[in-house]
Amino acid sequence: MILHGDLSGLNKDDARAKWGEEQVHVWRRSYDVPPPNGESLKDTVARVLPYYCQEILPRVLNGERVIVAAHGNSLRALVMVLDRLTPDTIPSMELDTGVPLVYRLKADSTVDSKKVLSA
Repeated sequence: MILHGDLSGLNKDDARAKWGEEQVHVWRRSYDVPPPNGESLKDTVARVLPYYCQEILPRVLNGERVIVAAHGNSLRALVMVLDRLTPDTIPSMELDTGVPLVYRLKADSTVDSKKVLSA
């Protein structure tokens, strides 16, 4: 699975030193600009949304509680869908590492509530 392509294995400082802070920011936060040999958020949404619809959503609508643990960009894709964010609004959305989000869904699969759990 391709995620960050040529950025894989590099920390943020190494990537910034190689390509510049602005370019790395574009790759990390844009919707449809992938890093070299990598995957954009748009690509990630295309991969995550079918899994969500086929595996997670049916369980939730059946009354099960589901925990999703994933890489940041996969979570950004899922939050984008659940929160109905657009390609224009997603770059400003921040996800804190290790901070759980609890979504409750309505019967029509839209979000009824969202809670950010903090330590």
